Amino acid sequence: MLYNKVMANRKQKTVADLKNDNEVNDIDLDSIDTDLPKEKTELSVNPKDKKRKKPMSKKKKIIIIIVILILAIGGSIAIFFLLNKPAEGPSAPEEKTAEAKHYYSILTGEEISDNSLNSKPTYCMQMSNGTDGARPQVGLNRAGVVFEAIAEAGITRFAAVFQNTDDSVLGPIRSLRTYYLDWDVPFDCTVVHAGGSDEAIAEVKNHRDLTESTTYMWRIKNGYVAPNNLFTSSELLAKFNADKGYNSSDVKAFARLHPNEASEKQSANQKAAEPLTEEEKAAAKESGEKTREVKPLVENISVNFGSTPAFNTIYKYDAKTNSYLRSYANGAEHITYTCDKNSGNSAPKSECGEPSQVAPKAVAVMMIDQWLDSDRYHLRAQTIGTGTSYVFQNGEVIKGTWTKDARDKQIIFKDEDGKEISFTPGQLWIAALPNSTGSVKY
Repeated sequence: MLYNKVMANRKQKTVADLKNDNEVNDIDLDSIDTDLPKEKTELSVNPKDKKRKKPMSKKKKIIIIIVILILAIGGSIAIFFLLNKPAEGPSAPEEKTAEAKHYYSILTGEEISDNSLNSKPTYCMQMSNGTDGARPQVGLNRAGVVFEAIAEAGITRFAAVFQNTDDSVLGPIRSLRTYYLDWDVPFDCTVVHAGGSDEAIAEVKNHRDLTESTTYMWRIKNGYVAPNNLFTSSELLAKFNADKGYNSSDVKAFARLHPNEASEKQSANQKAAEPLTEEEKAAAKESGEKTREVKPLVENISVNFGSTPAFNTIYKYDAKTNSYLRSYANGAEHITYTCDKNSGNSAPKSECGEPSQVAPKAVAVMMIDQWLDSDRYHLRAQTIGTGTSYVFQNGEVIKGTWTKDARDKQIIFKDEDGKEISFTPGQLWIAALPNSTGSVKY
């Protein structure tokens, strides 16, 4: 009976509960029938049962359930918002600082404020250089390109190419020759002149032609005398083009170096001209290698048109400004006045300040054939074809050739390897010397 009572209670309680059950604790286990099955007796008094934990209380179960529910609800809400998050658009591009744009003149290679200036009208002006009152010229330093050749009797004349100038006085203006017209045409310019040879007058009519005019020119009586006293201005030239509908020019210009390239070339030439140092000599001796070649700068240039010193010229290289100071063979500096828009226009020699020396950034010499025209007074010159050339820039000389294929084609200067020469930015002065009487020394 006692055994049955214990087994009935075991079905309802765990062994751990039995230990604490008052009913079981009052039972004397020694009095239990020893004939009970061994396994059942061991089960009733298994020592391991004493180490079992108490069952979790109802309160703890409720707390755990609440925590689980909170975590489940929170996770569900988080998943909901993640799944329903609006799609983000592409991220805004990183703001970059706009780089300043740089524009360069097609005529001079110098920096300009806007690229549209490259299509502004150009002017090719015949300017006198006689010793009969033409000097000093006015505005000559403003020209981007200047051609110089003998006009007659050994006297040289200029074809000065202007674009985007703002001068109150330009001149003196003189007559035209056909070979100057050949040099003018590629610039798509208004040809400014005062008459000319018969052939030149006939041919210039096919181009933008502004000859002597009281509307667009005037004669200055203070400091200049006829025929070297005919002048114009940037304003009047612009008015002429506007009146004729010449609103732009398609310039075929010479190749130009970028300003940085010119600076680097100048620095390299100056470095090459430096004498060898003792360290360089010692290093070469120790290594058995040759020392670098010292190439002196070309600093003094004589450009001779003929036997008249008043028209032969000398250029002295100025390394500080990377330009060539121009003088005449008789020792006189070639000077010019510059009259800005605020200057007067009746007396340049007193209204436009002190004159400055002509100083182009590059000087090109082209050897040409030249002969008398049919009138036995004016000259003709070879402009189409090829010939020997010398280019002076950045303190060096580049020997080569010039080539011009047609009137409307620009001259191309090449070095002795056949590579086209790009000119230093700034004024380019081109001297056309007769093969018969001209010479270059440096």
